[in-house]
Amino acid sequence: MKPQNLLVIMSDEHSVRTLGCYGNKLVRTPNIDALAGRGTRFSSTYCTSPVCIPARAGFALGKYQHQIGFWDNADPYDGSVPSWHHKLRERGHNVTAIGKLHFRSTEDDNGFSAELIPMHVIDGKGDLMGLVREDMPERKAAGKMAGMAGPGESIYTRYDRDIAEQAQIWLREHAPKHKDKPWVLFVSFVAPHFPLTVPSEYFYHYYLHPDLPWPKQYARAERPPHPYLVEYGKVFAYDKYFDSDDKVRRAVAGYYGLCTFLDEQIGKVLAALSDTGLSSNTRVIYTSDHGDNLGSRGVWGKSTMYEEAAAVPLIVAGEEIPRGHVVDEHTSHVDVYPFIFECVDEARELGTEKGLPGTSLAALAAGERPERTVISEYHGMGSSGAVFMVRFGKHKYVHYVHCPAQLFDLEQDPQELKDLAGDSAYKNVLEEGRARLYSILNPDEVDRRVKARQRELLALNGGREAVIARGDLGFSVPPGVAPMFD
Repeated sequence: MKPQNLLVIMSDEHSVRTLGCYGNKLVRTPNIDALAGRGTRFSSTYCTSPVCIPARAGFALGKYQHQIGFWDNADPYDGSVPSWHHKLRERGHNVTAIGKLHFRSTEDDNGFSAELIPMHVIDGKGDLMGLVREDMPERKAAGKMAGMAGPGESIYTRYDRDIAEQAQIWLREHAPKHKDKPWVLFVSFVAPHFPLTVPSEYFYHYYLHPDLPWPKQYARAERPPHPYLVEYGKVFAYDKYFDSDDKVRRAVAGYYGLCTFLDEQIGKVLAALSDTGLSSNTRVIYTSDHGDNLGSRGVWGKSTMYEEAAAVPLIVAGEEIPRGHVVDEHTSHVDVYPFIFECVDEARELGTEKGLPGTSLAALAAGERPERTVISEYHGMGSSGAVFMVRFGKHKYVHYVHCPAQLFDLEQDPQELKDLAGDSAYKNVLEEGRARLYSILNPDEVDRRVKARQRELLALNGGREAVIARGDLGFSVPPGVAPMFD
């Protein structure tokens, strides 16, 4: 590919099902939709893990969790393993990050030329309660989160405005200084992550809309009885606080409003790129670290392998990228890694690294169809055992080390309403999914490795009672804001 600058835009917890270009007819995301219209949209992309810290580590390193560690929200990336940021900076590229990183600390060398208003984990430790994987306590932040759903400004909306502002300044004042080699600008927003507080013009547009959707399978009688959902729901007991139809409606309206708010901030950054004349020499990536269940099946937040949480939007636009194109091949965040190197003419750097599972997005957009299996993993809060997702053909296989497996046909059942794992007609498909997973990893062995690491971190932080007494985070805070434990 012709060497060009690269703008990487990442959001936080943006479900692929709440974007206009992905088929949502209610939510307003005109700027992201326009980006998809002038580029390539990947319709079946997955994060490496449906929770913030592991997903962001996988994105930085281009590998899956079983390859790199950084398992959960108490095990943040610390710069100890070279990332694409490290490697490009070392080869003379300016690589600047603005906004949320969710790594361990600014005191670590995270590989960037500069980190502007970065958000890292609290106290360099993150969510220590997620280390408790047996007899898990109920998380207390659910009440606070439910109570914050509604109109107004939050520390997150203010932070996203600051991120958009800093990105515009960088494009206008700093980008012109870097002409020797292509630069990479990583702009990372926090919307639409909880809290579901959004300025009133966004909130009321959806709250008062007659077609605002109700979460699917939300009524207790409709919820799938799978033991993983039951276990997770006891730990993240949002139902105690979303105890009226109006509170649920406020939550959905808040999330939808944040999607539109996010889109407007992205629009400002893309406008600055255009106004400065940089669009013709800059490719753009848009994605999110993971999605959000938004009440589907009675679950709020991420941490499941359903499409709402594990699937992510992925759009690429710019020179040599097909316009108005859709790729249905299963893809992953690990595919972004080689594409970044290709964009800035450093693909030869990849030849020195072993174990990279990704295929460049450029190759996928051009029609390459690699023989491989796309997976995702979960090893964290609210689950007493490891969870793995396998995508192949039209099927999704979900493997639990502590619960029965699940199987879905996403061609016939895109909403994942019918679990086929117990249907004898799908025995061979179920076995294929399991075989594909075991060809990549041994789930029980990975689960043992994870729990050994978590026991080690738990001991270093005073043990079970100490981390429970520390409290529930709910969400990390922007720089300069005191953490709020519950």
